[in-house]
Amino acid sequence: MNTYPDNITALYARLSQEAALDGESNSIANQKKILLKYATNNGFPNLTFFIDDGISGVTFDRPGWNEMIRLAEAGKVKMVIVKGISRMGRDYLKVGYYTESFFAERDIRYIAINDGVDSDKGDNDFTPFRNLFNNFYARDTSKKIRAIMRAKGNAGEYLCSNPPYGYVKDPTDKKKWIVDEEAAEIVKRIFDLCVARKGLMQIAKVLTADKVLTVNAYYAKRDGKPMPDNLYRWSVETIRGILERPEYMGCTVNFKTYSKSHKLKKRLQNALENYRIFPDTQPAIVNRNVFERVQELRANKRRPAKQTERQGLFSDLLYCADCGSKLHFATGKNMTPEQDCYRCARYKSNPGDCTMHFIREETLKRFMLRRIFDVTAMFFEDIMSFQKAVYEQRFEEAEKTTKKRKREISQAEKRIAELDRIFKRIYEDDISGAISHERFLKLSAEYEAEQKELTEKVRVGWEMVSTYEQDKADFDSFAAVIRKYVGITELTPTIVNEFVKKIIVHALDKSSGHRRQKIQIIWNFVGELKQDEDRQTIERERKSRTA
Repeated sequence: MNTYPDNITALYARLSQEAALDGESNSIANQKKILLKYATNNGFPNLTFFIDDGISGVTFDRPGWNEMIRLAEAGKVKMVIVKGISRMGRDYLKVGYYTESFFAERDIRYIAINDGVDSDKGDNDFTPFRNLFNNFYARDTSKKIRAIMRAKGNAGEYLCSNPPYGYVKDPTDKKKWIVDEEAAEIVKRIFDLCVARKGLMQIAKVLTADKVLTVNAYYAKRDGKPMPDNLYRWSVETIRGILERPEYMGCTVNFKTYSKSHKLKKRLQNALENYRIFPDTQPAIVNRNVFERVQELRANKRRPAKQTERQGLFSDLLYCADCGSKLHFATGKNMTPEQDCYRCARYKSNPGDCTMHFIREETLKRFMLRRIFDVTAMFFEDIMSFQKAVYEQRFEEAEKTTKKRKREISQAEKRIAELDRIFKRIYEDDISGAISHERFLKLSAEYEAEQKELTEKVRVGWEMVSTYEQDKADFDSFAAVIRKYVGITELTPTIVNEFVKKIIVHALDKSSGHRRQKIQIIWNFVGELKQDEDRQTIERERKSRTA
């Protein structure tokens, strides 16, 4: 820890990243030279520098400034010298507090060399105005930076300075991301564990037990920096952050957060409609359907079961065909596994406005295992016919719609570019006086509204196009799942979640004299497959088998 003398003459210098572009005049070295010369020429004692390099003047939470203020509160500082008031800060209210209250109360002399301010020589009438102008400068700079970032974000450039865990910057092009294979395998594993119904804490414990380096430890090892104390202790927050990042699908997501003011550094969550999503900007680490399945599982968190209770293999997958509600898993200490079942949430609930939709888990297990065998057989017997059937069922009509949508997007993008040119012309006309300022404001408001509407149309359009193109590629993903689990003899949560997106359970039908129940399966990647009615139906026997 630094030891400081009493009666310090504090020489404070600050340079923001934006001011660094101004050149040598505001550089830290130049400020130090001016401060040292002034203090030496005036014979001030105990000269001590406090430096904040690369920090905005809008915030007063700076290491060098904080240290100087700490010493001032301890009574060790007798004088503060800066090159100009703007070096102290650009928030005129806080600058005014320190110069007119904080320093005065502690009998600390304050000098701003270039502004001719010296508290020992009385108030300078122009000081409040300089503070105000500095504040305006900071606001104007913030607007320019925001405009630059907005332009970059709308162009699809990455707004974050560093890629997320699992990616690295391309050595040949710093504006592109490539997959970091070692870290990407951990990302895939985290998603797989979530699909296997592991909670955040469970995933963190698995990685910790397997001694997988944490994100910080991995970066430290990769970059040759000192290793942190806890090399393998994964946190729930880290797991959550990884599972919630759409970038792992290979897209860029800009404008997820925003700040209300240039004075407030806190980032707020933006509304979903304000996001700009650009597909296929880097290689995907996680398949889109896997990512979406994980979001569904996390959105429908099951309550933690007691140790004496069993977990439902199909929890969060079953839906009532009539009311659309979920079927809840029902078990208990006095129930055998053969008695475990699923029941419609709205049957005997507060509304109680749905009929009994009920199915035992053992019955559903047998049915699902048979259906997976059926689909696997269809796939291996004639893969081309299977692929053609899936294509005709899902993409034939969508392809026509997508072609039309691409034409609409192209027209909208041309109009957006044209509006940019128009706006530039009317701005120049406003400056030159060719049109009145009132006319300029009216036209610019109309053009901006039109451009905003077109921009949203383009965003939504590209999302739909991306979804369609991803869906066309999903057949290969479904084929991979089939090949992965060919010949399975029992179901696990991972197998079920990799195969199935949704299961729709119909009410029991006794009209034919038999107890029959229709079950619809919405498969991952390919949706619902056309099939014989008999293959969708469970024949429920009364006595020979528990149903």
